[in-house]
Formats: sequence, C-alpha cells, structure tokens
Amino acid sequence: MKKPKKFEKQNQSQPGKEFKMKPEPEIIRKDYKGSEKLKSKIALITGGDSGIGRSIAVHFAREGCDVAIVYFSEDKDANATKELVEKEGRKCLIMKKDLQSATNCKNAVENCVEKFGQLNILVNNAAMQFPKNSVIDIDKDQLEKTFQTNIYPYFFMVQAALNHLKEGDVIINTGSVTAYRGSNHLVDYASTKGAITSFTRSLSAQLVEKKIRVNGVAPGPIWTPLIPATFDDVTDFGQDTPMGRAGQPSEVGPAYVFLASQDSSYITGQFIHVNGGEMVGS
Repeated sequence: MKKPKKFEKQNQSQPGKEFKMKPEPEIIRKDYKGSEKLKSKIALITGGDSGIGRSIAVHFAREGCDVAIVYFSEDKDANATKELVEKEGRKCLIMKKDLQSATNCKNAVENCVEKFGQLNILVNNAAMQFPKNSVIDIDKDQLEKTFQTNIYPYFFMVQAALNHLKEGDVIINTGSVTAYRGSNHLVDYASTKGAITSFTRSLSAQLVEKKIRVNGVAPGPIWTPLIPATFDDVTDFGQDTPMGRAGQPSEVGPAYVFLASQDSSYITGQFIHVNGGEMVGS
C-alpha cells in the first residue's frame, strides 16, 4: 500500500468508524509472514475493533494467537476485525463493554478465560481525545472522561488479569508520543499518556519478580478512526514528522508482536517509539 502524505477532507463523530475512512488504514502488510511467534497464546486487546487495536489483533493472529477484543460501540468494525482474525485461521471473541467500569473490565477478562481457558497477553489500548486550544476550556466533565477512559481501565484490566497471568506472560500498554513531547491542543490526553508511561514503568518493577514483563508502545501520528473523529481538518495529518507523513497501523502492529514474544525476553519497563522519526526521550 502506498503511504499517503495527504488525506481527503472528512469528519466523523467519536469514537470513529474505520469503514468510513478515506482511505481505509492498512492493517497488515500483504508480505508480512508469520512465524508462530505467539503460537498457542491467548491475547486480550482493548480498543481492538479498529485502528492500532485491529492491527495488533491481526498480527497476533498471523503469529498463531487466538484473540479476544473489547470495544465500546462500533459493532461493524468489531465484526470486521473478527473476520480478519478468523481469516488467519484463529479464533476471535468480541466483547462490547464500557471499560470505565471496573466490573466490566473484570467481566471482560473472565469472559476471555472462560472462552479460551487462559490469558497470556494483555494489551491496554483503548483511548479517546478531545482537542482544546486552551487548558481553561477543559471542563471537569471532559477531564474526568479523558482520565476515566484512557488510564483507569489500564488499572482495572491489570487487576483482573493478574489472577490469570503467570510466568512468561506479558502486559503491553499503548502510550503516545504526546507523553514525551507534549501537545498544546491535547493537554488532558497527553497527561493521561504520561500517566501510562509511569504506570508501565512502575508496574514492570512490581511484576518483574513474577517474571511477567510490562512494556509499551508510544505511537506518533497514525491513521486511525480517532483522527477524523477528532480533528476538523486531517488533510495535512502527520506531515510535520521527519518522515513527512502519517504512519499506518500496519507499521505499529509488529512492535506489539515483538513485545509479546520471546524476542523481547530481556526487556521490561520500556517503550518502543513508532513515530516517524521524532526525537523524544525514552
């Protein structure tokens, strides 16, 4: 797939629908060859219906992993992800849940284990953002919603998953380049992503004795449904990166494969920066 530098004008409402995007994102490269890196593993991915979450699900499936995904409301996208996973010869459980609820997070984990008998890989990925040009314009309701969507469920999902994760299993958290360079129009969103960085590093230190690794991926501007659902003008999205274009989910998914597999067995508490060349702190 040719990676576009510019995009058509388009607009959606939150959380966004992948099937309405122009062009639709590339989920996995046609020439990506799986090598059973995740054979016989079970993964649970939040926000797995579209964008980066969908890419993670399909890459994991191509590597031999059965997948459970949790999504908020986009039924058509979630079913499309299920079909893509099943095309790879793997099983997929889809669950529609609001993860702001600790009970829903616990139920998602329990449903996954009931379906597949185990849980080896937890990917915390779901997020929302609401641009505001001034911190004064971020009211209490938006602040609470951003934190309750972007960071609270990471705690809730981990708390539930630790009843099932064992030695050799992994947790992968989706952060953002905004945690490292800031964002003048996404102050609350960037703050939650900074919290995810600290959460990942602290949790990795807590779980290292149990030999459960905790890492993260910090994407830059990636062409996902969140973008046309967030910004009024996406035509120049991603052009301010050193590479001069936005990234595709297909360019992010392999980072999660690496962190989920034994290829990264000596790595914990770290972030992979998939951001088109932005120089940010580690």
